[in-house]
Amino acid sequence: MKTHLKPAFDNLRSDTLLVFLPGAFLKPEEFEREGFVSAVRERELAADALLVDADVSYYYDQSFIERLQDDVLQPQRALGYKTIWLVGISIGGFGALIHELAKPGTVDGIVTLAPYLGRRPIGAEIHKAGGLRTWKAPEGPPPDEEVDRKLWPWLQQYANAAPAKDLPPLYLGYGLADRFAANHRLLADALPAGQVFTTEGGHDWPQWSQLWRKMLDVLPLPALAGRKNPSSRTAVPALPATPVAIAA
Repeated sequence: MKTHLKPAFDNLRSDTLLVFLPGAFLKPEEFEREGFVSAVRERELAADALLVDADVSYYYDQSFIERLQDDVLQPQRALGYKTIWLVGISIGGFGALIHELAKPGTVDGIVTLAPYLGRRPIGAEIHKAGGLRTWKAPEGPPPDEEVDRKLWPWLQQYANAAPAKDLPPLYLGYGLADRFAANHRLLADALPAGQVFTTEGGHDWPQWSQLWRKMLDVLPLPALAGRKNPSSRTAVPALPATPVAIAA
Protein backbone atom coordinates (compact mmCIF):
# COMPACT_ATOMS: atom_id res chain seq x y z
CA MET A 1 0.00 0.00 0.00
CA LYS A 2 1.30 3.45 -0.90
CA THR A 3 1.18 6.11 1.80
CA HIS A 4 1.48 9.89 1.94
CA LEU A 5 2.69 11.51 5.19
CA LYS A 6 1.42 14.95 6.24
CA PRO A 7 3.40 15.92 9.38
CA ALA A 8 1.86 18.12 12.06
CA PHE A 9 5.13 20.08 12.22
CA ASP A 10 7.40 21.33 9.46
CA ASN A 11 10.27 18.83 9.09
CA LEU A 12 9.35 17.14 12.37
CA ARG A 13 7.41 14.03 13.26
CA SER A 14 5.00 13.77 16.18
CA ASP A 15 4.70 10.57 18.23
CA THR A 16 0.99 10.32 17.36
CA LEU A 17 -0.23 9.19 13.94
CA LEU A 18 -3.67 9.32 12.32
CA VAL A 19 -3.93 6.68 9.57
CA PHE A 20 -6.66 7.63 7.07
CA LEU A 21 -8.40 4.83 5.16
CA PRO A 22 -10.58 5.95 2.21
CA GLY A 23 -13.94 4.63 1.13
CA ALA A 24 -14.49 2.51 -1.96
CA PHE A 25 -13.28 4.20 -5.17
CA LEU A 26 -12.09 7.26 -3.21
CA LYS A 27 -8.52 8.54 -3.40
CA PRO A 28 -6.39 9.15 -0.30
CA GLU A 29 -5.64 12.73 -1.37
CA GLU A 30 -9.34 13.51 -1.00
CA PHE A 31 -8.84 13.57 2.77
CA GLU A 32 -6.58 16.57 2.25
CA ARG A 33 -8.83 18.20 -0.34
CA GLU A 34 -11.85 17.89 1.95
CA GLY A 35 -10.09 19.52 4.89
CA PHE A 36 -9.40 16.55 7.14
CA VAL A 37 -5.70 17.35 7.47
CA SER A 38 -6.18 21.11 7.80
CA ALA A 39 -8.78 20.55 10.53
CA VAL A 40 -6.12 18.79 12.62
CA ARG A 41 -3.69 21.64 12.10
CA GLU A 42 -6.29 24.33 12.82
CA ARG A 43 -6.81 22.79 16.24
CA GLU A 44 -3.03 22.74 16.79
CA LEU A 45 -3.02 19.03 17.51
CA ALA A 46 0.30 17.22 17.54
CA ALA A 47 -0.79 14.36 15.30
CA ASP A 48 0.69 13.49 11.93
CA ALA A 49 -1.61 12.32 9.13
CA LEU A 50 -0.84 9.31 6.95
CA LEU A 51 -3.04 8.99 3.87
CA VAL A 52 -3.23 5.35 2.75
CA ASP A 53 -3.96 4.25 -0.80
CA ALA A 54 -6.13 1.34 0.38
CA ASP A 55 -8.38 0.94 -2.64
CA VAL A 56 -11.26 -1.48 -2.82
CA SER A 57 -9.20 -4.16 -4.58
CA TYR A 58 -7.58 -5.05 -1.24
CA TYR A 59 -10.99 -5.99 0.10
CA TYR A 60 -11.94 -7.95 -2.99
CA ASP A 61 -8.86 -10.15 -2.80
CA GLN A 62 -9.00 -10.30 1.03
CA SER A 63 -5.46 -9.00 1.43
CA PHE A 64 -6.43 -5.77 3.22
CA ILE A 65 -5.61 -6.88 6.78
CA GLU A 66 -2.14 -8.21 5.99
CA ARG A 67 -1.24 -5.29 3.73
CA LEU A 68 -2.31 -2.71 6.30
CA GLN A 69 -0.37 -4.54 8.99
CA ASP A 70 2.80 -5.24 7.00
CA ASP A 71 2.95 -2.19 4.72
CA VAL A 72 1.64 0.51 7.04
CA LEU A 73 1.27 -0.14 10.76
CA GLN A 74 4.38 -2.17 11.53
CA PRO A 75 6.70 0.19 9.60
CA GLN A 76 5.16 3.24 11.28
CA ARG A 77 5.62 1.71 14.73
CA ALA A 78 9.23 1.01 13.80
CA LEU A 79 9.64 4.71 12.97
CA GLY A 80 8.76 5.55 16.56
CA TYR A 81 5.05 6.35 16.62
CA LYS A 82 3.80 5.59 20.11
CA THR A 83 0.10 6.17 19.43
CA ILE A 84 -1.69 5.22 16.21
CA TRP A 85 -5.35 5.84 15.39
CA LEU A 86 -7.20 4.47 12.38
CA VAL A 87 -9.67 6.84 10.72
CA GLY A 88 -11.84 5.10 8.13
CA ILE A 89 -14.67 6.21 5.88
CA SER A 90 -17.30 3.76 4.62
CA ILE A 91 -15.45 0.57 3.63
CA GLY A 92 -12.34 2.15 5.17
CA GLY A 93 -14.18 2.14 8.50
CA PHE A 94 -15.03 -1.51 7.93
CA GLY A 95 -11.35 -2.12 7.21
CA ALA A 96 -10.29 -0.45 10.46
CA LEU A 97 -12.67 -2.66 12.43
CA ILE A 98 -11.85 -5.99 10.76
CA HIS A 99 -8.15 -5.25 11.14
CA GLU A 100 -8.55 -4.81 14.89
CA LEU A 101 -10.69 -7.95 14.96
CA ALA A 102 -7.88 -9.91 13.28
CA LYS A 103 -4.92 -8.11 14.89
CA PRO A 104 -6.11 -7.06 18.36
CA GLY A 105 -4.09 -4.46 20.19
CA THR A 106 -2.36 -3.10 17.10
CA VAL A 107 -3.82 0.41 17.28
CA ASP A 108 -4.73 2.80 20.08
CA GLY A 109 -8.06 4.10 18.79
CA ILE A 110 -10.50 3.89 15.89
CA VAL A 111 -12.67 6.54 14.25
CA THR A 112 -15.31 5.29 11.82
CA LEU A 113 -17.27 7.63 9.58
CA ALA A 114 -20.34 6.07 7.95
CA PRO A 115 -18.74 2.63 8.13
CA TYR A 116 -19.95 -0.30 6.10
CA LEU A 117 -20.83 -2.86 8.79
CA GLY A 118 -21.85 -5.84 6.73
CA ARG A 119 -24.91 -7.28 5.09
CA ARG A 120 -28.39 -5.99 5.85
CA PRO A 121 -29.87 -9.37 6.92
CA ILE A 122 -27.47 -9.59 9.86
CA GLY A 123 -28.39 -6.07 10.94
CA ALA A 124 -32.07 -6.96 10.64
CA GLU A 125 -31.46 -10.04 12.78
CA ILE A 126 -29.83 -7.90 15.50
CA HIS A 127 -32.60 -5.30 15.30
CA LYS A 128 -35.27 -8.00 15.67
CA ALA A 129 -33.49 -9.22 18.82
CA GLY A 130 -33.80 -5.77 20.38
CA GLY A 131 -30.38 -4.41 19.50
CA LEU A 132 -26.75 -5.31 20.01
CA ARG A 133 -27.05 -5.35 23.81
CA THR A 134 -29.66 -8.13 23.80
CA TRP A 135 -28.78 -10.00 20.60
CA LYS A 136 -27.25 -13.44 21.08
CA ALA A 137 -24.79 -14.46 18.42
CA PRO A 138 -25.33 -17.99 17.09
CA GLU A 139 -23.27 -20.55 18.97
CA GLY A 140 -20.73 -22.67 17.19
CA PRO A 141 -19.11 -21.89 13.83
CA PRO A 142 -20.68 -19.00 11.91
CA PRO A 143 -23.19 -20.17 9.29
CA ASP A 144 -21.03 -18.75 6.51
CA GLU A 145 -17.51 -17.43 6.04
CA GLU A 146 -18.37 -13.74 5.64
CA VAL A 147 -16.36 -11.59 8.05
CA ASP A 148 -19.39 -9.60 9.21
CA ARG A 149 -20.57 -12.75 11.02
CA LYS A 150 -17.47 -12.39 13.17
CA LEU A 151 -17.50 -8.60 13.30
CA TRP A 152 -20.83 -8.10 15.08
CA PRO A 153 -20.02 -10.40 18.04
CA TRP A 154 -16.72 -8.53 18.38
CA LEU A 155 -18.51 -5.15 18.29
CA GLN A 156 -20.88 -6.44 20.95
CA GLN A 157 -18.02 -6.23 23.44
CA TYR A 158 -18.44 -2.44 23.40
CA ALA A 159 -21.93 -2.90 24.86
CA ASN A 160 -20.58 -4.60 27.99
CA ALA A 161 -20.78 -2.64 31.23
CA ALA A 162 -17.01 -3.03 31.54
CA PRO A 163 -15.50 -3.54 28.06
CA ALA A 164 -12.19 -5.40 27.90
CA LYS A 165 -9.22 -3.16 28.62
CA ASP A 166 -7.53 -4.12 25.36
CA LEU A 167 -10.44 -2.83 23.25
CA PRO A 168 -9.38 0.43 21.59
CA PRO A 169 -11.72 3.40 22.04
CA LEU A 170 -14.18 3.49 19.15
CA TYR A 171 -15.85 6.64 17.80
CA LEU A 172 -18.71 6.58 15.30
CA GLY A 173 -20.07 9.32 13.06
CA TYR A 174 -22.80 9.07 10.43
CA GLY A 175 -25.47 10.98 8.55
CA LEU A 176 -29.02 10.31 9.66
CA ALA A 177 -30.06 9.67 6.05
CA ASP A 178 -27.03 7.48 5.27
CA ARG A 179 -27.88 4.31 3.37
CA PHE A 180 -26.12 2.33 6.10
CA ALA A 181 -27.77 4.25 8.97
CA ALA A 182 -29.84 1.28 10.19
CA ASN A 183 -26.65 -0.62 11.04
CA HIS A 184 -24.99 2.53 12.36
CA ARG A 185 -27.78 2.94 14.90
CA LEU A 186 -27.22 -0.61 16.11
CA LEU A 187 -23.56 0.15 16.80
CA ALA A 188 -24.34 3.59 18.25
CA ASP A 189 -26.52 1.97 20.90
CA ALA A 190 -23.52 -0.02 22.14
CA LEU A 191 -21.19 2.99 22.48
CA PRO A 192 -21.02 5.77 25.08
CA ALA A 193 -23.09 8.77 23.97
CA GLY A 194 -19.98 10.97 23.85
CA GLN A 195 -18.46 8.72 21.21
CA VAL A 196 -21.34 8.90 18.73
CA PHE A 197 -21.86 11.83 16.35
CA THR A 198 -24.62 12.39 13.82
CA THR A 199 -25.53 15.00 11.26
CA GLU A 200 -28.26 15.57 8.71
CA GLY A 201 -27.67 14.15 5.24
CA GLY A 202 -26.38 11.01 3.63
CA HIS A 203 -23.24 9.22 2.55
CA ASP A 204 -20.92 11.90 1.17
CA TRP A 205 -18.02 14.23 1.90
CA PRO A 206 -20.02 17.20 3.28
CA GLN A 207 -21.36 14.99 6.07
CA TRP A 208 -18.04 13.27 6.74
CA SER A 209 -16.13 16.56 6.90
CA GLN A 210 -18.65 18.05 9.32
CA LEU A 211 -18.55 14.97 11.52
CA TRP A 212 -14.76 14.86 11.52
CA ARG A 213 -14.56 18.43 12.81
CA LYS A 214 -17.00 17.64 15.61
CA MET A 215 -15.09 14.53 16.58
CA LEU A 216 -11.71 16.24 16.58
CA ASP A 217 -12.94 18.49 19.37
CA VAL A 218 -13.26 15.54 21.74
CA LEU A 219 -10.75 12.95 20.53
CA PRO A 220 -7.99 12.41 23.13
CA LEU A 221 -5.18 13.66 20.89
CA PRO A 222 -2.10 15.56 22.09
CA ALA A 223 -1.86 19.31 21.63
CA LEU A 224 1.14 21.26 20.42
CA ALA A 225 3.43 22.33 23.24
CA GLY A 226 1.90 25.16 25.22
CA ARG A 227 -1.56 24.67 23.71
CA LYS A 228 -4.66 23.24 25.33
CA ASN A 229 -6.40 20.46 23.45
CA PRO A 230 -10.20 20.93 23.39
CA SER A 231 -10.42 17.21 24.21
CA SER A 232 -9.13 18.02 27.69
CA ARG A 233 -12.79 18.69 28.48
CA THR A 234 -13.21 14.92 28.43
CA ALA A 235 -12.04 12.39 31.00
CA VAL A 236 -8.97 11.51 28.93
CA PRO A 237 -6.20 14.14 29.27
CA ALA A 238 -4.19 15.31 26.29
CA LEU A 239 -0.54 14.39 26.42
CA PRO A 240 2.36 16.63 25.39
CA ALA A 241 3.81 15.91 22.00
CA THR A 242 7.31 14.62 21.44
CA PRO A 243 8.40 15.82 18.00
CA VAL A 244 11.07 13.84 16.22
CA ALA A 245 13.11 15.01 13.26
CA ILE A 246 12.24 13.44 9.92
CA ALA A 247 15.23 11.98 8.14
CA ALA A 248 15.98 13.42 4.71
